[in-house]
Amino acid sequence: MQKNYRLTLKACYLGFITQAIAANFAPLLFLTFRSGYGIPLGQIALIPTVFFLTQLIVDVFCARFVDRIGYRRCVVASEVASALGLAGLAFVPDLCGSPFAGILVCVVVYAIGSGLIEVLVSPIVEACPFEHKESVMSLLHSFYCWGSVGVILLSSLFFTAFGIGSWRILACLWALIPLYNIFNFVRCPIERLTEDGKGMTIRQLFATPLFWAAIVLMVCAGASELAMAQWASAFVEAALGFSKSVGDLIGPCLFAITMGVSRVIYGKYGAKLNLTHYMIGSGLMCLCCYLLASLSHNPYLSLLGCVLCGFSVGIMWPGTISVISPRLPRGGTALFALLAMSGDLGGALGPSLVGAVSQQAGDALQAGMLAGSVFPLVLVATLILLNVQARRSR
Repeated sequence: MQKNYRLTLKACYLGFITQAIAANFAPLLFLTFRSGYGIPLGQIALIPTVFFLTQLIVDVFCARFVDRIGYRRCVVASEVASALGLAGLAFVPDLCGSPFAGILVCVVVYAIGSGLIEVLVSPIVEACPFEHKESVMSLLHSFYCWGSVGVILLSSLFFTAFGIGSWRILACLWALIPLYNIFNFVRCPIERLTEDGKGMTIRQLFATPLFWAAIVLMVCAGASELAMAQWASAFVEAALGFSKSVGDLIGPCLFAITMGVSRVIYGKYGAKLNLTHYMIGSGLMCLCCYLLASLSHNPYLSLLGCVLCGFSVGIMWPGTISVISPRLPRGGTALFALLAMSGDLGGALGPSLVGAVSQQAGDALQAGMLAGSVFPLVLVATLILLNVQARRSR
């Protein structure tokens, strides 16, 4: 019987939507956690830290053990953990003696699921016999963007209709998506990137110069994306004087929409484009966006730089995977796991640099954004070096 790889693609699309729910739902409830449970903001700030730290640990785990356990078992476990963690938010904090500890337990559980999704979905799609895999990969990653927009907008509509006090019901409703996707991953065909025992080990990857170039690209991709995305709301609020709620909608939502549009465009027309050249152009555009946001004295031009930055970073993460994986065909799961870890590391480094520089400059976010421009600059330089090396090796 012919294998239905479209079902695999559907499951992977929903996998990235699940990851978007895990990353974006709890931050919408931070003030609710403070008022409802009396948790100080200093402790609440640890929630995203625990989330991303757990993902990093899962990335390292995947690099060593996923091939032994098997892709299907791990990706099904990712959906189970995501569903349990999200649904658990509705019950566990109230059952624990410390609500904050209960929230962290749920965050760790669904972060495990999110980390597994991040590592496994890309190689599962890469192993499928699709034509123009760069385009398929770009379209795949766009579903994280649409998931992020959907979580923010639909949650806001739900709270408007039923009140913020109904957030526990919404947590259970969001958990239905990974619960449903369990059955997709149980049934869909899943291939392996490499034959058993023939994939590169972590030590072999570390001895490969191209791998280190890939690490630099992923760190810069994650940092370029999240340095702007994480600070977008505060930046819009500070630059234009909008309220926090409006800033959340204008900043992160428009950023995610333009990033998703960028990935869809490459998904549709990518077969006609040179990916490396497209990424270099996107990196230069990203650099211009950072400079526009940080140096312009016109707040609306700063906002434009912030929004267009989403479009410019759209191709960076999936593009790096598509540029590197054909050049390291035996990289296997270890390669994808370490690339995901590097992207998460950049996602932690970028916002931290912007925040630290802004604080040193007297809470001037423009100064922090200017410092963040170093990431797209390094990404462009690395891509140019890879392009030159590829021409010499022909």
